[in-house]
Amino acid sequence: MNRLVLFAFGAGALGAVAAGCGSSGSSSSSGTTSSGQAQTTSTVVKTASTPVGQVLTDGNGRTLYLLNTDTGTMSTCNGSCASTWPPDTVSSKATAAGGVNASMLGTLTRSDHTTQVTFDGHPLYYYSGDSAAGQVNGQGVQGTWFTVSPSGSADMTKPAPSSSGGSGGGYGY
Repeated sequence: MNRLVLFAFGAGALGAVAAGCGSSGSSSSSGTTSSGQAQTTSTVVKTASTPVGQVLTDGNGRTLYLLNTDTGTMSTCNGSCASTWPPDTVSSKATAAGGVNASMLGTLTRSDHTTQVTFDGHPLYYYSGDSAAGQVNGQGVQGTWFTVSPSGSADMTKPAPSSSGGSGGGYGY
């Protein structure tokens, strides 16, 4: 009898684990890479109105940022920096929607061999301090992280609203 109960419990636990590995079909997901850093994936890039104006977001409305010290199409935010500023990665390519010029979208291969989305040559990132769509808590952090306008430029003139509750964690590489 005890073996039957243990077998039933083990089979149920295995089924729960297997169900947790399924795909949700969403255009955006989060996970952890083998290096332990957070990885966020977005297949859609669009624009949205935020407290700092029109900015690039993912398909779920999460704000995308650029690091103004990145050069060309080279991402310099790795390791602990990428934990605070996870790169916007894709398995193949991103899709432009709602106000985004598709010819400005591109990708680059990161040092960890993931494919990061670029816009007008700028690698795109999320900010771990943003927990919901439309938040811009990463705007101006360390004077190097900025939202991206639909024209592809960093919006360096508008600081995040004072009520944003941003935590700082800048990593201004």
